[in-house]
Amino acid sequence: MKIGPRFKIAKRLGAPIFEKTQTQKFALSEARGGKNKKRRTQMSDYKRQLLEKQKMRLTYGITEKQLRRYVDEAFDKSRTPIIYLMVRLERRLDNVAYRMGLAKTRRLARQMVSHGHLTVNGRKVTIPSYSVKTDDTIAVRNGSRESSLFLSLSETHEPASVPNWLTFDSKKLTGNIKSEPMTDLSELLFDPAQVLEYYSR
Repeated sequence: MKIGPRFKIAKRLGAPIFEKTQTQKFALSEARGGKNKKRRTQMSDYKRQLLEKQKMRLTYGITEKQLRRYVDEAFDKSRTPIIYLMVRLERRLDNVAYRMGLAKTRRLARQMVSHGHLTVNGRKVTIPSYSVKTDDTIAVRNGSRESSLFLSLSETHEPASVPNWLTFDSKKLTGNIKSEPMTDLSELLFDPAQVLEYYSR
């Protein structure tokens, strides 16, 4: 999915949603722009919801069509659509690979999946949107273990960054889905409630 100039997009959205914008340079740039932001006219509810929707979509690197489908599922299948939506996004295979620390960005994780480097329960999966389930085992495919992507992973991997609902062994290059994804909404760079409001119009 082609995104465009990430720094400019992140500034427009007002959130460091890409890895390259999660830096002191971006934070200082945002701080300098604070005075100008105060002069802007009050944002409409629609524009605020649109921005939150864009933050969510670009954070997970998904298309508008995919996000709309996830939101429709959340409304149709759950009485708690916010939780359902976040679980659905977190259970994407590319996101799980990123959360396990196999890749530094979701974009790279998506490429890993698309290029056939990962397996789910022993079977190669090449669909980034594939939805994993509790007790699934995610592993680097045997034929990919000598790839430069994974050779030094045991030395550079940061186990503390792996969320509690996942496990990952950087030496065996294997991980497991322990439970349903748990998301602290206060730590998100976007507001899921505003996203659902946008689509419920």
